[in-house]
Amino acid sequence: MQKNYKLGSYPGLLITFSLTVALFLVAFCGWLALSSKQLVQQVKQNIEVQVYLDKEMTQIQTDSVRNIIAQKPYIQYQESVPKIRFISKDEIAKGFLKDTEEDYRSILGENPFRNAFSVRIKEQYFDEAQLKKIKIDLEQLKGVYEVDYAKDFVDSINKNANKAYLIISVIVGVLLSAIIILVNNTIRLALYSQRFIIRSMQLVGATDWFIKKPFLLRGALQGVAAGVIACLLLFGVQQIAIREIDGLSMLQDYPKLGVLSGIVIFLGGLIGIFSAFQSVYRYLRMDLDELY
Repeated sequence: MQKNYKLGSYPGLLITFSLTVALFLVAFCGWLALSSKQLVQQVKQNIEVQVYLDKEMTQIQTDSVRNIIAQKPYIQYQESVPKIRFISKDEIAKGFLKDTEEDYRSILGENPFRNAFSVRIKEQYFDEAQLKKIKIDLEQLKGVYEVDYAKDFVDSINKNANKAYLIISVIVGVLLSAIIILVNNTIRLALYSQRFIIRSMQLVGATDWFIKKPFLLRGALQGVAAGVIACLLLFGVQQIAIREIDGLSMLQDYPKLGVLSGIVIFLGGLIGIFSAFQSVYRYLRMDLDELY
């Protein structure tokens, strides 16, 4: 049977494979979190607040209300243009007829609806407390009859998004704990063949750092290699998912994915170093009888 007589030389394929699988799962959870966050952002950016106006307002009065709303700090802008859309009462009536197929004219005889502005709000204001403040603020404007928004829908988005982020965080935490335990035990078993070499180096006067150094370097290289492979696997899965799922490409934030990849690679190297340090330290402090 071939033995490893060189300090720091031990079978590392199993370690790299185990660490790659674990880091891929962490990276995959991170990708899911980023895609989910991007989806929530897009949904929030497309939710509109309806500002209903008083009846019999002139065009000048309507424009005045629009200009005042546009100056509010919570209004969303695109290329210096406020996202405020005017909806006439006739347009609202047509939508009502299309959705309900009920002709109000046979009962009321006139259009009961009001002209309105459909306003998009900045994402940071999309929580129940902020939206209530916006509703109160806009309803104080002269010419504004009522402000309405999809209260239940907004509340549901915020609650479900928070639950999703919490679940993903718990999963990542469990995976990281499992990674550290798994890799730690795997490296400890791999170093079993090196225990007598470590003791021999101690006996000839080698310092602890001199003995630890090759193991730490090897652990770092294995961790970084596992991180790179995990990121490549994630990229492959991402590309397959984008081809198979319509609209998924719109949810990809590549700068943040780059940051995620860097974190995964750094995490791999850090875990490799930490696990190697723990294992070597154990053998350095082990009694001679325990080595056998």
